[in-house]
Amino acid sequence: MRRVAVTGIGVVSPLGHSPDEVYGHARAGRSGVRRIEAPYARRLLAPVAASVEGFDAGSHFDAPRLRMLDRVSQFALVAARGALGEAGDGLKACDRARAGVFVGTGMGGCISNDEGYRTLYGDDSDRIKPYTVLLGMHNAPAGWISLEHGLLGPSLSYSTACSSSAVALGEAWLRVAGGSLDLAVAGGAEAPLALGSLKAWEALHTLASVDPGDPAASCKPFARDRSGMVLGEGAAMLVLEPWEQAVSRGATVHGEILGYGLTTDTSHITRPSVEGQAAAMRAALQCAGLAPSDIDMINAHGTATQANDVAETAAIKAVFGARAPRIPISATKALHGHLLGAAGALECVLSLLALQHGTALPTMHLRSPDPACDLDYVPNAARDGVAARTMISNSFAFGGTNAVLVLRAAGDRRAGTPAAASRIA
Repeated sequence: MRRVAVTGIGVVSPLGHSPDEVYGHARAGRSGVRRIEAPYARRLLAPVAASVEGFDAGSHFDAPRLRMLDRVSQFALVAARGALGEAGDGLKACDRARAGVFVGTGMGGCISNDEGYRTLYGDDSDRIKPYTVLLGMHNAPAGWISLEHGLLGPSLSYSTACSSSAVALGEAWLRVAGGSLDLAVAGGAEAPLALGSLKAWEALHTLASVDPGDPAASCKPFARDRSGMVLGEGAAMLVLEPWEQAVSRGATVHGEILGYGLTTDTSHITRPSVEGQAAAMRAALQCAGLAPSDIDMINAHGTATQANDVAETAAIKAVFGARAPRIPISATKALHGHLLGAAGALECVLSLLALQHGTALPTMHLRSPDPACDLDYVPNAARDGVAARTMISNSFAFGGTNAVLVLRAAGDRRAGTPAAASRIA
């Protein structure tokens, strides 16, 4: 198994449109959660979301192409351009047949699908947009990235709800580490802020109520007064390359993916399982050839739902034992919301940047801790000067797919001893 470096990062998110901007806002605890200003907001019980501000699709795409791109594909393409731009000459020196695309999305082009249904049923019209299928299909973001950059290797889409992009990154890591690819663009994209989507999530009773004092503080992971998750939109893409290839061409390395754990809960379609989450963390550590004592920080799934936060706390305790209370744990969804299929990729980016800066990012709005969630969640303010080289990033999903990534800071040049890919459970 080859070491795998992250040489490019591209983001379009509620926290900003560049790695520096996203990290700066996260470190400062500046929330991207906002009141929804769309006309349909009056029909929502809790009109808040983490939306992408300042994104002008017309400045990135000409009109004919834009007609074929749902917002989810727009985000994905811009983030992929940013990641490949940061990676420099990696693609130029690469055999395009050995370069692939791996994208996670939970809901695909749901804005376009929503518009189509509104035309068909709401307006009682048969004049559906001719590109509706292309706009709405889940594999559109990956397909467009492959087309734009001439990537001839696998173009794969993963839809495992909230773990989709963590799975995409893990599967890309497997191909690069195993030697079948020399470059991968991997990550996730999501644009779920359509009325139909929001009402469907609202019907599940999983969304947060609006904080009466500050709408930006509506998402409160691990807090006693948490009321649910806040939906977000955006994309995060990473370029993965073999470590030696990246170093030999003088690329800037943001960090390293060491391993990947994947398990499935089979007890319930939506209820999180302590055993399943713990098994995914153990599988990731085994894959990376690490012990629990090697992990310095954790990025929590941290959705701010009652069930998940308690289950994740218990799962971390089960894996890390007596060390669990001493490990800094960040739940950044308090700031950028839940990007569903893109959440794992954005949180992987934030984790790599946190390692790069030696900072534990804050879990904001944690004013009243839940006694059942009694670990070190880095409440309300970033913690600088953290001696952290290795961390895990958790992504757990409806449908039961649990995915965990193991990450290492770029400054650690020690050769790893990742276990065989077959160790992934």
